[in-house]
Amino acid sequence: MIADTRIPATRTIHPKILYFGTPVVLLTTVNEDGTSNITPMSSAWALTDRIILGLGEGGKGLLNLSRDPDCVINLPSADLWHQVEALAPLTGVNPVPTSKAAQFHFARDKFAAAGLTPLASDCVRSARIAQCPIQIEASVQSIQMTGDPVRFAIVETLVHRVHVHEGLAQSDEHVNPARWNPLIYSFRHYFGLGCELGKTFRAQV
Repeated sequence: MIADTRIPATRTIHPKILYFGTPVVLLTTVNEDGTSNITPMSSAWALTDRIILGLGEGGKGLLNLSRDPDCVINLPSADLWHQVEALAPLTGVNPVPTSKAAQFHFARDKFAAAGLTPLASDCVRSARIAQCPIQIEASVQSIQMTGDPVRFAIVETLVHRVHVHEGLAQSDEHVNPARWNPLIYSFRHYFGLGCELGKTFRAQV
């Protein structure tokens, strides 16, 4: 039997992470003092008016959502990758958890740390991020903890309002996909809809 050379050969690998290419989210949540925390993340997907978020246990974003359901799911464009990476080694938890102490440090004002601008939301208490072309106001409907030994939360949110930059709106119901260039996180490297832009401080290759 002759092998079909059109079918690529495969190999079994054991990747340390499985961020295989998803849009970056800058999640804003409400701190105890009413200010907003920013959590950079890439585990999010949408189904009709629900957006599902995956958050690691012990981060400020999940701690805030467990106390206050309000949040904004801000979607940065590719040109904001430097600001996203400025947030990557920061945590809003003080003192920094032992598991994070080697790589992360506390920042009280993440907006200032990343050069981002907060905007008041219409329906929720969390701030929107002015520079993000798409800003989705939402609230938590359920939180399910899972994972062993590393625990994480599957968070279901309900969308209340969607804001987009004026130049991105094609109509009152549509985003212009030709103008939308989301920031993509692929195996800890940043991409737009074209060539690689850079990599996170935790990337090993």
